[in-house]
Amino acid sequence: MELSFTVRGRPRAQELAQQIRLAILEGRLRAGTRLPSTRALAESLGCSRTLVTAVYEELVAEGYLEARRGSGTYVAAELPVGSVVTEGVESPPPQWLEPLRNPDGDSPGSDECRVDFTLARQVVEPVSRRSWARMWRAVGRQSPPRDAGPPEGDPGLREAIAEYLGRARALRCGPDDVVVTTGGVRALDLVAQAVLRPGDPVAVEEPGYPAARRTLEDRGAVLLPVRVDDDGLRVVELGSAPLVVYVTPSHQYPLGVRMSVSRRVALLEWAARHDRLVVEDDYDSELRFDGPPLPALAGMDRAGRVVYVGTFSKILAPGLRLGYVVAPRWLRERLVRLRERSGDRVPWPVQRALAAFLAGGDFDRHVRRVRRQYAERRSALREALQPASGVARLRGMEAGLHAFLEFAPELDELHLAEVARRRGVRVSPLAPFYLGTPDRRGWLLAYGGLSTQQVWWGARVLTEVLLESAQLRAKEPVGSRP
Repeated sequence: MELSFTVRGRPRAQELAQQIRLAILEGRLRAGTRLPSTRALAESLGCSRTLVTAVYEELVAEGYLEARRGSGTYVAAELPVGSVVTEGVESPPPQWLEPLRNPDGDSPGSDECRVDFTLARQVVEPVSRRSWARMWRAVGRQSPPRDAGPPEGDPGLREAIAEYLGRARALRCGPDDVVVTTGGVRALDLVAQAVLRPGDPVAVEEPGYPAARRTLEDRGAVLLPVRVDDDGLRVVELGSAPLVVYVTPSHQYPLGVRMSVSRRVALLEWAARHDRLVVEDDYDSELRFDGPPLPALAGMDRAGRVVYVGTFSKILAPGLRLGYVVAPRWLRERLVRLRERSGDRVPWPVQRALAAFLAGGDFDRHVRRVRRQYAERRSALREALQPASGVARLRGMEAGLHAFLEFAPELDELHLAEVARRRGVRVSPLAPFYLGTPDRRGWLLAYGGLSTQQVWWGARVLTEVLLESAQLRAKEPVGSRP
């Protein structure tokens, strides 16, 4: 039996006792084996005899060892009831358990890379320290609430959200229309829980947001993929079967297109005609760079058939975990009841801090600042990829923090992604974002968490990969191409 002290900062007696336990449980110390004397073991370990004596006595008391007067200390013939290996051994999961799937369609690897454009690694620009400190000072001057607060969220925050949405997105809503949630995906989950029954058909964009699809499936929805083109969701392909439609009209995830006004009108008319519900995820609506602002579906809705879902996590800090739902009154009552039953609420200091941040104008200043910073990275991406424009077209640049680089049909997105990875750049191929057979090829490039220099260098590498591939194909005999 080999024993030593290896874990720095851990009490020696605790480490020694655990090593002896593991040796017994794993069969390296068999029943009836005599242990070294306390003096001999203390000398070999370079510790006090008192420490070893205390460990032996502890293990005797637990039933792992037994002391025989005049003979020494031995491994007990029978181990304590319920004894298990607590460290170092992992049991396999049940064979029927489904493996975890990455919600964003990426498989972050352990390989080192210089530039990571994958959507799974997307981060945001931090709020300025001065603004951050000011919003928390405002909370520090308030007394904590004497109860858990209303399940729909802090009244001050709901008022600030309603005021912001009226100003920025032309939504006609008041504080009573807003329900605060722990993030954007949780907001969608809450809506799905309130309106869906197992087996209900729900239309989703194709390609679309994997995390939203998983959320809907977890609530029993049967997903009906509907194609997306340059004007957004193809409303003419909806038919009458879906009870709910989930869309990201401001910056479609993942293609980045904006739903045209005519498509928005058509979708609202479809919902009113068939008595259906539209869930509008206003993803990336704050970060618009080009083109005129387009009204939110919820702002255009006259029939009360749009549920508006938003989040502050993507623009402020993912760790805030704060989203919201703006819903018709009949649905709001269901949402509040579910929130009350679950007890799942955003901590009151976070709600109060964000209320102060919105009401004091800090949020608007933050959005203006990060727009300028992201615009520089966006320009660097576009310029660095320009030489490859003959084989790959950059799309979805009007808004948001990721773009879609659409390939010519002859390019293999998965193979070229692997080539780029070996050169130190990771990307998200488009194929995993489809439920069915992909009708487009390309890469998704998230640039929000990168510096301008990183964006430029990484995009230049991608340009080289694309041009080299195109040159190789040009040299192939025509008959040998697939």
